[in-house]
Amino acid sequence: MSIFRNIAEAVSDAAYIWRQEMRQVIRDEGVLIFFVIVPLVYPLLYSWIYNNEVVHEVPVVVVDDSHSSLSRQFTRMVDASSDVRVLCHAADMDEAKSLVSRQLAKGIYHIPAEFDRNIYSMQQATIGVYCDMSLMLTYQAIYQTAVGVTQTMGAGIQIQRSRPATVREAQISVRPLAVDEVALFNPSGGYGSSILLGVLMLILQQTLVLGIGLSAGTARETDRYHELIPIDSHYQGVFRIIGGKFTCYFMIYAVMGAYLTLVVPRIFSFPQLAHWQDLLLLMLPYVLACIFFGMIVSCIVRYRENVMLLMVFVSVPLLFMTGISWPQENIPTFWQSISWLFPSTFGVRAYVRLESMGATLNDVSYEYCALWIQAVLYFVICCLVYRHQIVRSRSHALERLERIGRKLEVVEQIRRRKSVAR
Repeated sequence: MSIFRNIAEAVSDAAYIWRQEMRQVIRDEGVLIFFVIVPLVYPLLYSWIYNNEVVHEVPVVVVDDSHSSLSRQFTRMVDASSDVRVLCHAADMDEAKSLVSRQLAKGIYHIPAEFDRNIYSMQQATIGVYCDMSLMLTYQAIYQTAVGVTQTMGAGIQIQRSRPATVREAQISVRPLAVDEVALFNPSGGYGSSILLGVLMLILQQTLVLGIGLSAGTARETDRYHELIPIDSHYQGVFRIIGGKFTCYFMIYAVMGAYLTLVVPRIFSFPQLAHWQDLLLLMLPYVLACIFFGMIVSCIVRYRENVMLLMVFVSVPLLFMTGISWPQENIPTFWQSISWLFPSTFGVRAYVRLESMGATLNDVSYEYCALWIQAVLYFVICCLVYRHQIVRSRSHALERLERIGRKLEVVEQIRRRKSVAR
């Protein structure tokens, strides 16, 4: 009976801590924003911005120093494309650069004076392409349009000079080897389908760690002895404390995780090739690892602002180290080792492969096992850290009680002396 009584007491204490933590989440506006508002709104805003996947009608300036029929043909074909729009013709490069510097145009096509002369004299002609490299999507549109138009014009010029007997012969002469381009895992070739799936998983980790750290920082700031845990029957066991807090965070992010991985991709038509069973099995260790990682980080947070400065600062490096926006093989070994400390590294890689590549859980077994190892390891570290804080809290609290007792004794002695004197 004593065993069942201890179990019931442990469950009751964990439930008490869960209620206290849930009350803290609801009352603290900052924690509520990171736990609920940001995961709900930020993915929608981010996905809506990149929902078009690719850019169209990018304004460019043409500097035509050739003034020939071929240069005008090039300009017409560029303007007829869906990705580029000819804004105007500039008199020289200085005027064109001025338009780009004022952001009226995103690129420049410079046709040199010897453009048509080189073509008619059987020499290679060149066209200068100047792009605003601050935006990757506009650069891609301007450059690829120029490449496509020049290849089409080159094929036409080659056909005119070779004078083939049949149409089929003309096709073979300009394209002897046919190449069919098939975009694997990203048919639209857009930014959203390739990057935003990983961003959703990173948002889940960052908001969770920020919310837990903000809650811990608030608890320390509002208490004079901010590093102490109260000596109470509910706080006598490490597993009771961790179990109560973990239950609170897991209940919230079970819902948020389903929203980020199922609802948001469906709203914006992102690739969804994974089975729901595989997603469920993947999200379980990922959320566990993120919760325990956030609880460890919260133990070193002294003030509310600290965790915000830390986690917001590392958000962009964490995205790069996942390998979805920068080739994983080009990441230095040192930084790859650092990335293994964060659950987002393995969670993002596994989730992107499941959703956009149609992989199964067996195909991402390395990342899946790594997440379980992180979950177990961070749970053990979390228990040790909380145990250390409980021991420190009890020692500080006992010292505090002793000081209060000595003060009460002094007050009692003074009161007795005054009564005897009377």
